[in-house]
Amino acid sequence: MLPLLCAFGIGSLITALLARPLGARVFFVAAAFPLAAFVHALLQVPAIVGGGIVAESAVWITALDIRLSMRMDALGALMALIVTGVGALVMIYCAVYFRGKRDGLPLFSGVLLAFAGAMYGLVLTDDLVVLVMFWELTSILSYLLIGFYHLRAASRRAALQALLTTTLGGLVLLVGVVMLVATGGTTSISGLLADPPTGGLVDAALVLVLVGVLSKSAIFPFHFWLPGAMAAPTPVSAYLHAAAMVKAGIYLLARFAPVFAEAGPWRPIVISLGLLTMLLGGVQALREHDLKRILAFGTVSQLGFIAVVVGFGTRDAALAGGALILAHALFKSTLFLVVGVIDRQLSTRDIDQLSGLARQAPTMAVTALVAVASMAGIAPTLGFLAKEAALTALIDEALAGGVWGWIALVGVALGSVLTVAYGIRFLWGAFGTKRDRDGQPRPTTHWPDPPLGFLAAPIVLAALALGLGLIGPQLEMLLTAYADTAPGTAHAHLVLWHGLQPALFVSLGTIVLGALLFWLARATAFDITGRIMPFTASDLYFLVVRGIDRLSVAVTRFTQRGSLPIYVGTVFLVLIASQGTVLLAGREWRAALDAWQHPVQIAAAPIMIIAGVIAVMARKRYTGVVLVSVTGLGMVVLFATMGAPDLALTQVLVEAVTLVAFALVLRRLPSRLGAHSGSSRPVLRAVIGGAVGVTMALLVMIATGARVAEPISTDWAAMAYEIGHGRNVVNVALVDLRGWDTMGELSVLVLAATGVASLVFVTHRTDNSLARLSRRLPIKSRIAANRASRRPLVETTEGVRPQNAGNRNSPRAWLVGGQKLQSESRSIILEVVVRILFHTIIVVSIYLLFAGHNLPGGGFAGGLVAGMALVMRYVAGGRWELGAAAPGDAGQLLGVGMILAVGTAVAPMLFGLDPLTRAVWEADLPVVGHIEFVSSTIFDIGVYLVVIGLVLDVLRSLGAEVDKQLKESADQPFRASTGGAR
Repeated sequence: MLPLLCAFGIGSLITALLARPLGARVFFVAAAFPLAAFVHALLQVPAIVGGGIVAESAVWITALDIRLSMRMDALGALMALIVTGVGALVMIYCAVYFRGKRDGLPLFSGVLLAFAGAMYGLVLTDDLVVLVMFWELTSILSYLLIGFYHLRAASRRAALQALLTTTLGGLVLLVGVVMLVATGGTTSISGLLADPPTGGLVDAALVLVLVGVLSKSAIFPFHFWLPGAMAAPTPVSAYLHAAAMVKAGIYLLARFAPVFAEAGPWRPIVISLGLLTMLLGGVQALREHDLKRILAFGTVSQLGFIAVVVGFGTRDAALAGGALILAHALFKSTLFLVVGVIDRQLSTRDIDQLSGLARQAPTMAVTALVAVASMAGIAPTLGFLAKEAALTALIDEALAGGVWGWIALVGVALGSVLTVAYGIRFLWGAFGTKRDRDGQPRPTTHWPDPPLGFLAAPIVLAALALGLGLIGPQLEMLLTAYADTAPGTAHAHLVLWHGLQPALFVSLGTIVLGALLFWLARATAFDITGRIMPFTASDLYFLVVRGIDRLSVAVTRFTQRGSLPIYVGTVFLVLIASQGTVLLAGREWRAALDAWQHPVQIAAAPIMIIAGVIAVMARKRYTGVVLVSVTGLGMVVLFATMGAPDLALTQVLVEAVTLVAFALVLRRLPSRLGAHSGSSRPVLRAVIGGAVGVTMALLVMIATGARVAEPISTDWAAMAYEIGHGRNVVNVALVDLRGWDTMGELSVLVLAATGVASLVFVTHRTDNSLARLSRRLPIKSRIAANRASRRPLVETTEGVRPQNAGNRNSPRAWLVGGQKLQSESRSIILEVVVRILFHTIIVVSIYLLFAGHNLPGGGFAGGLVAGMALVMRYVAGGRWELGAAAPGDAGQLLGVGMILAVGTAVAPMLFGLDPLTRAVWEADLPVVGHIEFVSSTIFDIGVYLVVIGLVLDVLRSLGAEVDKQLKESADQPFRASTGGAR
């Protein structure tokens, strides 16, 4: 089962790749995967009927005891057969339905197969946490399938509605699952059901689980999303909304009901909401004129019926529920596929525009008739067997004195009357001959013959609905293995003749009353589309969504005032309030204070304080930045004197790079702080700043004296050498012991670099009409046109020669930037010194990179040193010198660095090891001696490249690009003034 699950994932990628060359025929390839899973499940049935269980398991997250475990029992086999069998037939149907269409097929075919795989995993997994993951995955994939026609607003709206509703239920389900796992002590579904926990916390967890079930299976009050989802292509409706997605909630209900149905909140919620859903859906199905919406509300009604029977929790109800699940998947998929044929051939589903199709398409009419008969519970279909068994189970429970048995029986009987009525309405609407108000027959709708094989899938499904009804006892053998897990004795059976039992008379009564109700609805014009109530659940949904949108806009307008002082002040106030509350709530304060730990601190601390105070009083922006950097350099002194040379080295480099970045930005701002930028409320700012300082000082003093146990850091030196094979504790911790943290920080650096570049760089098109014309070009020509119309991100140096170059073969200039700068902006000494020292600094950065595992340094420090070398080249020669020093793309450096870091983390998993497990290579070289190379060094190289890419991106965006924009803005008035002279 696990290999098949993996095959679904791989197959979805293969299908998406083959969709463009194969077109709609790719669905034949896609159908092979669920067909293989169907055959596998079918081969396991004999063993399962004999009491066996097929199980596979693999460890996934050891710390949480979460396993990729698959378990196929009777219920799992039934659901797997439905998901894979119906899925294979629907995909074969898609090959004809999408014939001649190519737009969107790669995504649609891949997502449809991935959805089938997610459902396959959901119904077979034995881990409750993994089930929730598959649960959410089906919601996401269904969103993509429902919104296939993404250019239509209705499709986008319906897809989002289904996603938000089912995802909300999924989040509530997750909370309930966490509570069940915490109380039950295991994530295994079979283990949890074998030894079920009890108590008030479990009842609360079950309520949360039921919320997830109701939202997924479109049970009131979450029923509104399913009719809206009919905006999806018909094959999606036939699969997701008849056999797959909506069955996820029913499956979980069936899995838990035999054990938890006796819990206090279970039956009141399941039976009351299920019956209400059955009745609401049935009434609305009688008033719809769109064939697909008739089936949609009929599906809502049937899901309520199944939820009542499956969730009742007795042995006979479980048997009937299993049969209902299978019968519903067969007859409802058949009907949706029949509607798909009508829609594709006639481009309409309106029953007022269809007349006389029964005589023109008799095969399709008979197929639909068999499906409707199964839905209405008419012999000898499978629906009849399931309905009889359900009525028998409810009657026995009612006669035994169960209140909920009587409620369920009466509600199911009324809902069955509605089922028969809207079933007849569907047949009449799709195939009957309509008459005008004066009694004259309407013209017969012209029926073009569908493509060969278009009816193959619905015919097979209808034949199964009929054939399984004839072999009920054999089907009962499989379902009995599941039904016996629920309490109660066996009274109901899946047979065509029970004798003159009460269930038979109730069933016959619902059929007769249903036919009468259809006639009355036509006679009284009740079937005219309209609202029974002044509002619907969908209206409430959109009202809530609009309210949330307006509230978010109001909150944004109130909080996002466009004032940086307000933002910073808010952060500081929250810090003071939260941490101050913690300090005041503490029972006792212990502080271990020393006047100083090193004499240098006596000199460094006052300088830092004085610099901070003067920075607040500074009137020039750059002066303030330099004074703030003084405090950072003071930290360098403190780190160096406290035995942290790595931190001192990194801090001084960070301060230097930060100072350069500030200097680049300040070029676009006024040099002096004007009245607008000054402190409008200096007293308030001083109070907030002082409060923050006092709060942080108290936190630090109390935190240093709060330790009562031996810190784990005392063992880090030994761990760094024994585990990480390095003597530099800081570097080994960054690239080995806490490598995941560093990888997250690298991701933040990449995002920051990308954000800075996107804010500064502007892409210019040569002409709007040319841009529109390029969309019609082939893809290669379009890419070339786009490249030609973009502004280059790197200043090229091709053709830059000395000014006195007289011939074509004269050498290129050594000082590239110097040839481009204005004479008053040049410093020959600086240019020469920088060019001489550049390569030496790069060598030093590489030394820091490789020495950092045992000595101060590492990839971060080495990258900053290399970045400072690039800064020097830029300062000396401008953007042209930077282009000569680093002609590549910063994005490539960032990407390669991340690939190296992630690859180092993932590579051990290919050998069955944990991520970031290091490998060590040792060798004795003749001259060098004994050397060691640790694989975490490759991770450090990734860090090195990411840091260089970040600095280069900052220089190119805040430096080179700003230089270019300044020059263009300066040249613009001159061009304007001389334009007329030309």
